[in-house]
Amino acid sequence: MKVAKAKLSNLRIAPRKVRLVVDLIRGKNAGSARTILQFAQKKGTDPVLKLLNSAIANAQQEADRLIISRIEVAEGSKLKRWLPRARGQATPIQKKTSHITIELAEQQADTKENHVA
Repeated sequence: MKVAKAKLSNLRIAPRKVRLVVDLIRGKNAGSARTILQFAQKKGTDPVLKLLNSAIANAQQEADRLIISRIEVAEGSKLKRWLPRARGQATPIQKKTSHITIELAEQQADTKENHVA
């Protein structure tokens, strides 16, 4: 059951680098994911943390009651540049961008605790 959704487009960090950060928080509680992102030392943690806070605000609920149901990093457009090299040659440079989508859902109550064997 999807409660809230947030999207970040055209982030100027390569998707491969952002996926390293996203894999740390996939499937976790929103409150604990926020703590993980505050202490992780990667370039992509600040935009992902800002997006997570936006999704929590969209849900209008406490962060402890929410779980990250889906988080996805897609490849965006590439800025194409050229680097001059020796003998009049040029080497292409692709500056990659990322699109990040996050969906939060309400955490399910544990049925194992209520079930009596």
